[in-house]
Amino acid sequence: MTRKGKVMQLAFAFGAAALLAGCGDGDVQEVRDWMKQVERETVPKVKPLPEPKEFVPYAYHPGEAVEPFSEAKLLGEMARMAATSTDPLQPDDSRPREVLEHYPLDVMRMVGTLQKGGASYALVQIDTQIYRVRAGQRIGQNHGMVTRISEGAIDIRETVQDPTGDWVERKATIELAESKETGK
Repeated sequence: MTRKGKVMQLAFAFGAAALLAGCGDGDVQEVRDWMKQVERETVPKVKPLPEPKEFVPYAYHPGEAVEPFSEAKLLGEMARMAATSTDPLQPDDSRPREVLEHYPLDVMRMVGTLQKGGASYALVQIDTQIYRVRAGQRIGQNHGMVTRISEGAIDIRETVQDPTGDWVERKATIELAESKETGK
């Protein structure tokens, strides 16, 4: 082995010995004593729990009050909420209804379209009557408005109440009815 190799080996041995000397017990006992002292002197501060509130059951007498799950109570509450609502989608019930607002959409059949004066109209049949419908016109019993008329369908935007009483918009369509003679 060369002299340089021996020096390196000796330096390595001293370094390892120095590292091992640092791993001794040292001040560990001092730290343990301090931790025990702090543990003895520490007193936890816990607020006492408040006294529980007294539960007073509600006495329900069926003959004297409205049934809690009755439809009348639900409808009354929905009417009260609707009267105080500031929902922008809520329809105006005070405006006069148009003729086609008295019929549900499922009794209407689109039987054709026509162009007059640059405007598109759809022809809707209810029973034996034919009605001319244009975009922007009110239709159906769910506050519907015709949004678009194409060759094959009438697109409608309805405003209805969801189960929570909020007013929401939904889309509906009346498609062109097939003719029995032509099969179209």
